[in-house]
Amino acid sequence: MSSEPQIIVGNEFTQVIVKKVYTRNGERLEITSPKLHHSIQLDPLALESLTWQEPEVFTEFLSKPFGK
Repeated sequence: MSSEPQIIVGNEFTQVIVKKVYTRNGERLEITSPKLHHSIQLDPLALESLTWQEPEVFTEFLSKPFGK
């Protein structure tokens, strides 16, 4: 278990836990959804690529949860 601090972000619909983790390939940001038991580790380039997106991209993600 990492000793890195966690950040918990939530609202009335969901909650996520964000923390920095160390892997063989460097630092990653791990985002976990305790409710859904899903998590993802994103490297710095993947995180930066989020800043290149227009807000509408995220709206589209949310219109089809889980790729359905």
